[in-house]
Amino acid sequence: MNLQSLFNMQRQLDQHIETNHKLQNEDLVSRKLLALLVELGELANETRCFKFWSLKPSANKKVILEEFVDGVHFLLSLGIEWGFDSIEELPVKADKETATEQFLHVFSLLTQLKGSVDQEQYIESFSSYMGLGEILGFAAEEVKTAYIMKNEVNFKRQDEGY
Repeated sequence: MNLQSLFNMQRQLDQHIETNHKLQNEDLVSRKLLALLVELGELANETRCFKFWSLKPSANKKVILEEFVDGVHFLLSLGIEWGFDSIEELPVKADKETATEQFLHVFSLLTQLKGSVDQEQYIESFSSYMGLGEILGFAAEEVKTAYIMKNEVNFKRQDEGY
């Protein structure tokens, strides 16, 4: 997946949010990383892939895709924060056999980003997140389209005092 257009869109959204909330001089990395982990948990909750005790089905594909692209927003934003926004292509890495195992793998990779981060770690984390999307049945183009739509929603929310 080519990331340059997404990084550019995310940069504009980040600047808009930081200006609206007067956060230009704040270090937001820890908050963005925690937000990403929360979004990953919300995504897992919508898929219900780990809820062996429940017969209730997962949310519909549209809801799951929207939760998934929330995570893409924060991954892009963190890439900008760390100076990795020149990455053009991203491989998709579905390392595990089940969604549950891939979720655990992605959680592990993302928590490792808290310390000193390098571009290789970031790419591995983002690639594994995209692999999770693949396991959940999302094609790269579908993710990109959903990201663009959600980005517009996020701008609108900011303009409406979200």
